[in-house]
Amino acid sequence: MDGKTAQQQSASQKQTAKNNQKRILTGDNATGKLHIGHYVGSLQNRVKLQHDYETFIIIADMHALAYPKYVKNPETVARSVLEVTMGNLAIGMVPEKTYFFPESAIPEIYELGIIFSMLVSHNRALRNPTLKEEIRDKNMGDKFSVGFINFPILQAADILCVNADLVPVGEDQVPHVELTREIARRFNSYYGETFVEPEPLVGETARLVGLDGNAKMSKSLGNTIYLNEPEESLKKKVMSMYTDPNRIHPTDPGTVEGNPVFIYHDAFNPNKEEVADLKKRYREGSVGDVEVKEKLYKALSDFLAPVREKYAYYEGHLEEVQEIIEAGTVKTRKEAQETLAKVKERLKLDLV
Repeated sequence: MDGKTAQQQSASQKQTAKNNQKRILTGDNATGKLHIGHYVGSLQNRVKLQHDYETFIIIADMHALAYPKYVKNPETVARSVLEVTMGNLAIGMVPEKTYFFPESAIPEIYELGIIFSMLVSHNRALRNPTLKEEIRDKNMGDKFSVGFINFPILQAADILCVNADLVPVGEDQVPHVELTREIARRFNSYYGETFVEPEPLVGETARLVGLDGNAKMSKSLGNTIYLNEPEESLKKKVMSMYTDPNRIHPTDPGTVEGNPVFIYHDAFNPNKEEVADLKKRYREGSVGDVEVKEKLYKALSDFLAPVREKYAYYEGHLEEVQEIIEAGTVKTRKEAQETLAKVKERLKLDLV
């Protein structure tokens, strides 16, 4: 047996399997608590896949500073590093299988970001549809920073610093991943095979509309349900949700398609027969908005109850959360250092 015991061979095989395991890089901006829109967009997929992929979760605190609201409020960003980590843990991420890290703790990401910016034209950076949407929705006008335009390039550095294969994201982040793929492809063509081209993975519900019917659930728009939403607040929010504006009476036939209440039912109500029945009766005008919302509240309450409980646990054990972040940061920085060294070698930037 080549001088190896069966136990040693088994350990070696396990290590080889681990080294060949594919990777996920995903994460969240450090701009406050996570909400159910984050869950359907990305969290749900990362929870499902964490046992099959080596998973890195970035808490993007540097990215948060790209927004005028947060660059003036670093306390919120710092607090959000803990909030985002707790949200991930509460929804089902297993700390033993996941590496959490704040972006600001990995300086190699910044150096990679600068290098990657040399591979992206100014016009290509400005052509990103998600940036255009945010400029419009947040009324930025022409007041956005250079850092805001550089946002997707820095995100490419986040992803490629660990050479991720898969990136679970919300629908609005897909253009950022596409730019990452372009950067990886260009770097490989110029300097030799270095990076995989990561694939985006969008949730079953590509984008959850806001409580007010806005096309996007967003903290800045105040139309969210948080993962640790208190029960009383949850009921109030659900019962005040936007529905079909043309439906005046419960006996009026209503529109299901695009109706926020039914979008939420499809995403969170496991009783599909009940949902189908509600849709049928809503179209016929034989069920009122109150009943539809009450059943949605019940479904969301059942879904969020264990999440809220785990969230409360971590709020009472912040030192445990901090230890999880520190361990993940050590692992991620080691990977990023190896990636940067390889990049600088390819670019002949390693002479000194």
